[in-house]
Amino acid sequence: MEEPRKLKGHKASTTCCIASQNRPGLIATADEDGCVCWFDLRCKDKIFTMDVGNGNPVSSICFKPGNEDVVYVSLGSEVKCFDVNMVTASKLLHSYNYNKDEINQIACSSKSSFLAAADDSGDVKIIDIRQNRMYKTLRGGHTSICSSVQFIPWRPWEVITGGLDSKFVLWDFSKGRPRKIWDFGTLKAGNKGDTGQCLNPAFVHALALPEVDVVDKFVKICAVARGDEVVSVINIDSELNAVKSKSSAKPKKGSKSTPKVGGSSADPEIENQNVGDLHLDRSLGGHTAAVSCVTFSTFGDKGKFIISGGNDRQVKVWDWFKFFMAGETSSGTDFLRSSLSLSRKVNWLCTTPTDSENLIVCDTSKIVKVYNIG
Repeated sequence: MEEPRKLKGHKASTTCCIASQNRPGLIATADEDGCVCWFDLRCKDKIFTMDVGNGNPVSSICFKPGNEDVVYVSLGSEVKCFDVNMVTASKLLHSYNYNKDEINQIACSSKSSFLAAADDSGDVKIIDIRQNRMYKTLRGGHTSICSSVQFIPWRPWEVITGGLDSKFVLWDFSKGRPRKIWDFGTLKAGNKGDTGQCLNPAFVHALALPEVDVVDKFVKICAVARGDEVVSVINIDSELNAVKSKSSAKPKKGSKSTPKVGGSSADPEIENQNVGDLHLDRSLGGHTAAVSCVTFSTFGDKGKFIISGGNDRQVKVWDWFKFFMAGETSSGTDFLRSSLSLSRKVNWLCTTPTDSENLIVCDTSKIVKVYNIG
């Protein structure tokens, strides 16, 4: 494997990263010391460093869609908004303190109207960032830490969340309640049933969705990084259509039905078996330890690849397109496009829209690695 380019500037372990889609080569990385370093991959050294946390770790960072001069950063139970229009400086615009516990991830809606913050209590705060006020609290979907959150680009009033209760929840945040719950704790590990997976719980560590300009070309899916070594690829619209079909069909006496939470018809369906979804596990050349992060490729044919990183110090590049678009079976290792072996566990990764230097990896070291994925 070709040696990666190494970006230096952090004084503590790196935690997360983002890459500009409008200015290829511009990336921001964050660390456990509360610093955000900006790099232009066309240059040798970093551009500048923002001390946003005063020694507190940065847990998540995201651009404001449509205006990458604005960036949101979470640290502790706070979200800060910065203007980074100046090349070598930043300006604090807003600070949000609605979460009661440590924030694990933030995400901004594609229309730049709302920001979601998932925290250790299991709650998700939806913030109206146009009026700078609380909009809604999403509560009751998770019974443990809510580790991840993403807005669904093609469903403007819906978000998905994942937690350390092994649940993946789809919410209607305008109403503040779940529409559907997937329980990976009861879902078989892989595509062939029991394939010798480890006994680690199926915690949901990260979620990824294709960008809004990609979804029209592909099946509308979500990638889920799981603690039991699996990357699940969920066909969201297909699952929701199945829910509608079940709810419209009159149940027959003695027939099996999917269990509900409570007894109300407005309660979300809990899904334990996802027959039409893809689960990329060890039997397909996948991870041998918990999957910590996942993203979609933004280079080449955008969205074609899912890239995952794990505690096994591996990065996997998956061609999910074969399963959903070409109708291929899940036999062999056809879905695994390539694999990278690293020296440390992977904390986060992202991709750039360039033909080279297009994979950015934050591991447990102070040095950010940049790889070429063809």
